[in-house]
Amino acid sequence: MKKIAVIGSGLMGTGIAYAASVNHFQVQLQDISTKAIEKAEAYIKVEMKKAVERGYMTAAEEIESFNRITFTTSMEEAVREADFVIEAVLEKMDLKIEIFKKLDEICPEHTILATNTSTMSPTEIAAQTSRPDKCIAMHFFNPPHKMKLVEIIRGLNTSDETYESARQVAEQMKKETVEVNEFPGFVTSRMNCLIGNEAMNMLMEGVASATDIDKAIKLGLNHPMGPLEMADLVGLDTRLRNMEYLYQTLGEKYRPCPLLTKYVKAGRLGKKSGIGFYDYSNEVGSK
Repeated sequence: MKKIAVIGSGLMGTGIAYAASVNHFQVQLQDISTKAIEKAEAYIKVEMKKAVERGYMTAAEEIESFNRITFTTSMEEAVREADFVIEAVLEKMDLKIEIFKKLDEICPEHTILATNTSTMSPTEIAAQTSRPDKCIAMHFFNPPHKMKLVEIIRGLNTSDETYESARQVAEQMKKETVEVNEFPGFVTSRMNCLIGNEAMNMLMEGVASATDIDKAIKLGLNHPMGPLEMADLVGLDTRLRNMEYLYQTLGEKYRPCPLLTKYVKAGRLGKKSGIGFYDYSNEVGSK
């Protein structure tokens, strides 16, 4: 596994591309949007510059790492020599299936196809391809170049060889891994969505302010980030899609909080829109 293609240059795809490049993979980062690709390129430059300033890499390593990434809007160009493809688009099953069908057509026969999903079925996605044994889910965490864990989720037909390749790719990116048998939400998303949804219900019911709910969870339960802060970071639209999927597949306890639905309808999506449960309009992280 030497050449990785990442499909989708949002926060997750960009972070995965960064993590791969600094750990000596040749990376093709693809998005259909020129603007999104330009934004990803600028973000990676800034993050690598910060890494040099903080002593995590040398100036020479910064140049080498950045030069290992190719930015493109052509999926065919991105995957034509790829050993491993990581899809990192929106949490929409129809979109993921559409992309996997195309990848199956244009990727080399040996290429492994991974979906970076936090909730959805790799079996269902893989079933739309002619290579279900070479399909798997790898759930990276936000931001992918800083967070240590990758959940690796086998589909029904995922081969042992594919699982081992995914594990090795993650470990070369200096990630810890856990092996998960497919079930909606896997391990972390099931827990995270429940905790976050209950925090939103408490906020809606007037139990405490957003700041105090998060403070209580951080100091009382030793979580590094409060659940409402976490939802803002993930994106409230993304969280709502996750909750709706888990509600459909796992039942009533995952019914999305009405406040979450209201915020998304209002365009309050968290950090990326400048306001969610907290106001980020003046500077990131201000509350």
